[in-house]
Amino acid sequence: MNQKTKMVITDLDGTLLNDAQKVNKKDNETLQRLQESDIVRVIATGRNYFSVTRVLSPSFPFDYLIFSSGAGILNWHTKKLIYSSYLVKEKVAEIARFFIDHKVDFMIHEVIPNNHKFVYHDSGSHNPDFERRCNLYKEFAEPLNPSTETYDHACQILAVSGKSPEFYNYVLNKIKGVKIIRATSPLDGESVWIEIFPEDVSKGHGVERLCSQLGIHKSQTLGIGNDYNDLDLLEYTNQSFVVDNAPPEIKEHYQSCKSNINCGFTDAVYQALKNN
Repeated sequence: MNQKTKMVITDLDGTLLNDAQKVNKKDNETLQRLQESDIVRVIATGRNYFSVTRVLSPSFPFDYLIFSSGAGILNWHTKKLIYSSYLVKEKVAEIARFFIDHKVDFMIHEVIPNNHKFVYHDSGSHNPDFERRCNLYKEFAEPLNPSTETYDHACQILAVSGKSPEFYNYVLNKIKGVKIIRATSPLDGESVWIEIFPEDVSKGHGVERLCSQLGIHKSQTLGIGNDYNDLDLLEYTNQSFVVDNAPPEIKEHYQSCKSNINCGFTDAVYQALKNN
């Protein structure tokens, strides 16, 4: 098997984007050079497609977008959707009832391509991060009324559970038949988000699907991430790096590179490809 790297996959927030939600000039130039070397460039993010378009221009230099943590895959050049998945309505109703019973703030996102729209349940507890996200997307958000809601298929359910990971572990044990992903809030950088998708959805599975379609072996992949929702990606890719701003417990298990504000993406690429 040819071990030469043929695909580079990077997370977006906290990895390719700096703290000002911009891409450093040096990282942009590295993306251009990867194209010149015929290396496929992939962004794998928890953001939905609409949210991605808020920070990246239509001509931004990459090839494929794995969005909503792998629930959708898009050809960035043609803007054609090549994969999507959803939770069936019966499962959506079951999970919603679970979070309502446990007084957890959560959001139910519509199916792709409208998954920037959602209904939300406010438990009434003090939760600034949840309130911030609802306000950020208020033009696409509607309150959920548990007594009248008729649940439908959904792309994902996102619960904002606060700053302790303990409830995430509890949810893992209680809700079965789905993929449950822990993420650190990109809004306050501290709150624990619990993202629930169909069982076969993750960034790693998204990369696997894309590799299969393009005829690229996992031994020819390079992955770069920064958070818990990147773990499936980093487990799949042959060479895996985490930026210096990643949580210490993640940095213990993967190769390290510079932080997102110091062009960690470029640092990882050059470390990995120097022997290509």
